[in-house]
Amino acid sequence: MNSEGSMKKYWLLIFTLGLLIITVFLICLDWQNTHRQFTFAMLEVGQGDGLFIQSPTGTQVLVDGGPPNQILGRLSQVMSPFDRSIDAIIITNPDQDHISGFLDVLKFYKVGEVFESGTWSDSKIYQNLEDEIKSKNIPDILAKRGMRLDLGGGAVLDILFPDRDVSGWQTNDGSVVAKLTYGNTSIMLTGDATKLSERIVLSENTPQQMKSNILKVGHHGSNTSTSPEFLQAVAPTLALISVGQDNKYGHPKQETLNELLQAGVKIFRTDQLGSIILKSDGKIENFKFIK
Repeated sequence: MNSEGSMKKYWLLIFTLGLLIITVFLICLDWQNTHRQFTFAMLEVGQGDGLFIQSPTGTQVLVDGGPPNQILGRLSQVMSPFDRSIDAIIITNPDQDHISGFLDVLKFYKVGEVFESGTWSDSKIYQNLEDEIKSKNIPDILAKRGMRLDLGGGAVLDILFPDRDVSGWQTNDGSVVAKLTYGNTSIMLTGDATKLSERIVLSENTPQQMKSNILKVGHHGSNTSTSPEFLQAVAPTLALISVGQDNKYGHPKQETLNELLQAGVKIFRTDQLGSIILKSDGKIENFKFIK
């Protein structure tokens, strides 16, 4: 009797484990089916930048890593817990609010490539990050105007700036500016680009190249970015601002908010909404906000 009862418990345990394995498999399959579409997320990392991109074919790019101890928890909002690789990271500038989280990312994820603006910092965080990239033998590429990153499935990322050696420039002036496009959906990514770099980008691109549905507002809404001329050329309908609550810099500046509002742009802020996650089938009219 005891032997028969033990066998029943054994087979019940085997059945339960099998059911659990099937359930986990179906959850993973469902994740892939629902998440393998074009995704753009402005992750809520406090006072910093952390942008996640996934193409329809599953290529993943992380643009900036935010300040310390923020990015990993936010990536769980957009990546499967079983996914431990990111195809590329982009360092728009070497300031700590853009790079600190990359040290955490490199500990937990296999990263395929690194793209940098070419500006330099003597901070320990930046030096540690550079050492970690080298120790892992990750290709470290200088982002330059004219580069096109084919993310797959029709999604592309065009580098608009830097167009020259910016190693001696202020970090914000040399920030990477890029345009992300999928179908008729386009997003202008500005990092901490200043009005100086905006003017250069404007002078080198046609109105069609500048026009974007969505603007990632430069430098957390600082008045050093988002000039009226740049805003007019991009002509976005939506503006996304990555900013920390009650930050000491007073970002976003009211002057910048007024410019956006006067242009009829709808504003979304991470300090008010948390992470802002958007998905698209390539048609801007079908762009969905996911919370």
